[in-house]
Amino acid sequence: MNIGELLMAAVVFFAIITFVKILSSHFLKRKIIKTGHFERAEILDQNTEVEVKKQVQYDQYPALKWGLVAFFGGLGFILMEVLSSYNPMFKEYDSAMPYGIFFVFTSIGFLLYYVIMSKKTKEQQ
Repeated sequence: MNIGELLMAAVVFFAIITFVKILSSHFLKRKIIKTGHFERAEILDQNTEVEVKKQVQYDQYPALKWGLVAFFGGLGFILMEVLSSYNPMFKEYDSAMPYGIFFVFTSIGFLLYYVIMSKKTKEQQ
């Protein structure tokens, strides 16, 4: 693998992570506004300073969340490569299996983050 392929993979991975982050922030802000909490909709804006309450918020550790998602997404890619070495038909492009493996592992990262933050919330109550 040369440096160009590695750089391209890094850029694509960063673009996917950024897209997912922006999309999840949009849906969360939309949900906050729909529930009538207009004053809390600015929580998601990074340019405004909002007082943080002592209560644990689910987006309090964004590095942990995106680190887990990237880690499990990478594990999904590793699993796809291992499976393709044992079964050459796995590399066929008309199969949805590689996409399924990647998204399942990425979802596991999000779910693990949710479990960690739920435990932190219960500890503080």
